[in-house]
Amino acid sequence: MEAALAEPRGLESARDAALRVIANIGLAVSGEAEAVERTVVALLAEGHVLVEDVPGVGKTTLARALARSLDCSFARIQLTPDVLPSDVTGVSVFDQRSGEFAFRPGPVFANVVLADELNRASPRTQSALLECMQERQVTVDGATRALAAPFFLVATQNPIEQDGTFPLPEAQLDRFALRLALGYPAPGAEARMLADQTAAGGSPLETLAPVADAAELVAAVHACRTVHVAPSLHAYVVALCGATRTDARLALGASPRAGVTLVRLARAHALVRGRDHVLPDDIKELAPDALTHRLLPAAGAPADVAAVVEELLARVPVPL
Repeated sequence: MEAALAEPRGLESARDAALRVIANIGLAVSGEAEAVERTVVALLAEGHVLVEDVPGVGKTTLARALARSLDCSFARIQLTPDVLPSDVTGVSVFDQRSGEFAFRPGPVFANVVLADELNRASPRTQSALLECMQERQVTVDGATRALAAPFFLVATQNPIEQDGTFPLPEAQLDRFALRLALGYPAPGAEARMLADQTAAGGSPLETLAPVADAAELVAAVHACRTVHVAPSLHAYVVALCGATRTDARLALGASPRAGVTLVRLARAHALVRGRDHVLPDDIKELAPDALTHRLLPAAGAPADVAAVVEELLARVPVPL
């Protein structure tokens, strides 16, 4: 199957599906073209996305627009401190008629899952997502169950409010392919949003229809795996991640998983841009959003982690 998808026709079909989804999301999310594209890139790269920004800028709308653009199952989890792990993964319930326990799946068994305000969940509940995000499976009462394919998690958090929140541990942050910030829209985009959201016909989000199904999405994911990455670009990613581990301004550098994720993202980015091969620019463009949230500044020399990544991108030699 993968060999067939390596043909140009397979890559073109995958790109067509990706562009349809991007355009459809854009009907409901104004002025955030880059964030929309990167969300779809993460989906094709088999990663997950953390959207971190202030309230009211469209974090939840982005996730819901993606879900409505795909003919896949969708579930939303509104996280609060009293949400239990079983509320996320599912629970075994005793059936009195059969005399046996029956498993009731939780919301993570959907294709697209929105974990809203993830940092409001307790560490115990946050950890329930670790196995889901990495192994795409759930273990409850000693039984392991595979999640639906595809499985894509979009989590949101508000970095401003600290009361009643629990910072995400590094192990969980490392499982997000990208961390995105939407920011406030430009005046023109905000004016269009006001007109759209207050129109007589209702919000554009409510009128979105699916433009791709699960089979197309799975095929596009497989097509991404066939996009060529030169050995010199593998070495470039290794050098970039290595530079974060030796920089005195950082207490924690990029993990090997970060490098694997960056290569996968670069492949998906190249596919969306209409290429069957990765360029250094794909890696450089995605590296800030793929690496910054995985790094910790050194205690004695606090630094702007984003600025450090930009400096390393300028310093590490790019393969010709």
